[in-house]
Amino acid sequence: MPSKRKSPKRKRRRSRRADARHAAFFPLLILSFIFWFIYRGVFQFSVLFDELIGKAIFFGLPVWLYILISGFQEIADTFAAYKIRRGLMMGIAIGGIFAFIVSLMLVWRDSTVYPSFAFVVNGFWYEFLLALLTGFWESLFFFSFVMLVAQRIFRQWSLFQLALFASTIFLVFHLPNIALRFQGVNLWYQTGLLALFALGQSLLFAKEKNGYSLVISHALWGMVLLFHF
Repeated sequence: MPSKRKSPKRKRRRSRRADARHAAFFPLLILSFIFWFIYRGVFQFSVLFDELIGKAIFFGLPVWLYILISGFQEIADTFAAYKIRRGLMMGIAIGGIFAFIVSLMLVWRDSTVYPSFAFVVNGFWYEFLLALLTGFWESLFFFSFVMLVAQRIFRQWSLFQLALFASTIFLVFHLPNIALRFQGVNLWYQTGLLALFALGQSLLFAKEKNGYSLVISHALWGMVLLFHF
């Protein structure tokens, strides 16, 4: 009876077919960065337009195209309906930790704590909506897309390498905007905060594979920075 054991040649062919599924990853990633960089540098639309339309085009569209090309449905699965409840609870918990750490850093820098009732301030819920939109598109792109696909392409990478890769991509996309808004010590301070946040989000995603937890934690972190910086 002939053996049913797969030959090394067949395994290599299957591996090449699997790698071919992800061939569009880097081209889409590079094009997204180029167009996003041009968009932020040339056009000046409202923040609402940027978060609702701009990021839908430059972050959401590439992910949708990638799923169509590769059939890689695991990206969409990170936002499956059954993950909502746990994602919301985990996002609030992790977002609270981020906020607490930033508050400690502010106390260390200014040695003063001021009470805040931000949720009753005019415009708070509008800003929170913007933060949720930001959290959704960036969590979808940088973690559900970038980190998950990198995990499939670079199977030999450790968790730290994957987290570092996703964090670096996150940072590269955000650095031009930071450079335009901050200078000197504040530039390095913001870059460090962003790098730590991206690394934390990467590790959270690696554990949960839950997009909702990242959206909520991202939104809460963004609100803390908005009120303190």
